[in-house]
Amino acid sequence: MIDILVLYYSLHGNTHAMAREIARGVESVDGCQALLRTVPTVAPAGSGDDRDDTGAARVSRADLAECDGLILGSPTRFGNMSAALKYFLDGTASEWFSGTLAGKPAGVFTSTATLHGGQESTLLSMMLPLLHHGMLIVGLPYTLPEISHTTSGGTPYGASHLAGVDSDRRLDEVERRICQAQGRRVAGFAVRLSERT
Repeated sequence: MIDILVLYYSLHGNTHAMAREIARGVESVDGCQALLRTVPTVAPAGSGDDRDDTGAARVSRADLAECDGLILGSPTRFGNMSAALKYFLDGTASEWFSGTLAGKPAGVFTSTATLHGGQESTLLSMMLPLLHHGMLIVGLPYTLPEISHTTSGGTPYGASHLAGVDSDRRLDEVERRICQAQGRRVAGFAVRLSERT
């Protein structure tokens, strides 16, 4: 079985909803399964704000070592990934040193409050540590019709979602299809890479 780790941080549930759609795309590929994992909230000491309302399991080092591909997701924070995801990635020096993720396919996804709130810069910020880990970045081609016709979320860099200023806009059908396509693409590349080894 090919395992694709869908690793994300979600505060209002929109990134979690995207992760679930991406997982559906992964699992539509024969022989692939999605592992939904989250990172803990980073909060000031003593604040007691270590909540996660998605119900997903917390990521472990074993998840990174055992996955055949990785898809990272985060809400946008000032055009960048969330502190929680960055904090987790900053702690993966041992995986970088040992090459744990090198040669594995990867993708990224995000949710923003506004249409021009930094979707693409956030996606690019998440790619940087993946490139340092030696991962193979899988984007979304313009042969996917939804990329050319979306009016909310979806970029060639990865799936995105327009949540609205109150974070209450749910995924629309186009955004769902883009998320599923991203899961299928990363899983498909993982299958092809596994056939070569």
